[in-house]
Amino acid sequence: MGIMANIAALPKQEKSLVLAAIVAIACIFIEHSLLEGGRVVSLIAAAVLIAVIVLASTRVAHHAEILAHKVGDPYGTMILTLSAVAVEVMILAIMLGSSTSPTLVRDTIYSAVMLDINGILGLAALIGGLRHGEQPYNDNSGKTYGVMILTAMGISMIVPEFVPDDRWHYYSGFTIIAMIALYALFLKMQVGPHSYFFSYSYKKTPSATASAGSSPNMSAEAAPSSQKQTSMPAPTDTEETEESSTAISIAVILLGVVVIGFLAEFMAAFLDSGLEGTSAPPALMAVIVASISAAPEILTALRAALRNRMQSVINIAMGASLSTVILTVPVMEAIALYTGQPFVMAMTPVQTVMVVITLIVAAINLNDGETNAIEGMTHFVLFATFIMLTMLGL
Repeated sequence: MGIMANIAALPKQEKSLVLAAIVAIACIFIEHSLLEGGRVVSLIAAAVLIAVIVLASTRVAHHAEILAHKVGDPYGTMILTLSAVAVEVMILAIMLGSSTSPTLVRDTIYSAVMLDINGILGLAALIGGLRHGEQPYNDNSGKTYGVMILTAMGISMIVPEFVPDDRWHYYSGFTIIAMIALYALFLKMQVGPHSYFFSYSYKKTPSATASAGSSPNMSAEAAPSSQKQTSMPAPTDTEETEESSTAISIAVILLGVVVIGFLAEFMAAFLDSGLEGTSAPPALMAVIVASISAAPEILTALRAALRNRMQSVINIAMGASLSTVILTVPVMEAIALYTGQPFVMAMTPVQTVMVVITLIVAAINLNDGETNAIEGMTHFVLFATFIMLTMLGL
């Protein structure tokens, strides 16, 4: 009965996804009429679809959070970031079919890194610092994420500038192997020997007190599985009901990703029609794609900062940046090899300078195990600079 009740309640609980599915079906019948309505109608339709996609993405992120809570960190953060990256990769792949921009992939990855590190981390550290002062976290996580992001972006988005055009496919294949090798080892360490790098023991929480065991930097989530289970809230229903809710969350995530894919296809068509012949910044579509995938992460990170849980913010912002680079690049490079059409992956001089400044500032700010409002403001000003440069077409 519990399982059937959960399934029966889904349409009411998932109003956003139901609305998204209805909009996707409606677009099948009215797409051509809207496109014939002119530029303004196309832009309005694109704006509506972007809003619906963000709502659907929020529900996907919500169920990812449910799964994340059940498994704890670092697995939980991985689920959150991977769900966001999956949405981004799918939207990118769909938009590539209608976009003629050879720099869309590069600009989207660059925008995502700016948005995650300077936007999400900067704003969260700023408002969290204004409310709580210095906010502690495990400094091992910031250092590890930083060096991984620098390595991944250096290999995939800086070095390609020096690769001859007639040898791009060799380096593209190498990049795929390098990214997979880097992430495979990182994943093994993150969930294995170095899992405590990405956790922090908050002394005021009961779970942290219960697990004040082997390492000062190890939280309840990083403790042995028997301790992890005791720190989690006890289920109120039967074990079968809990398993069914997990299955429902997984099903909703998969359904949400499919619906978002359909909406993204229509959104790309409306954006192309609406922006054609305008003076819109060339990277505008890339910023839109990055913003859609990051929207749920922004809300989650801000809530964590206000609750004085900076470790979650670090894991979300830096983990999302790393996942965007190290997972999006091999997928897109594989598409380029398959189609025989390379993407422009080498960043412009302005983009390279912004990334270098961002990672240097992050390395300094994330070196002492505490964030504050000043550090948050430095990143947020860099984010504002990114927005200004984008508006200037740089």
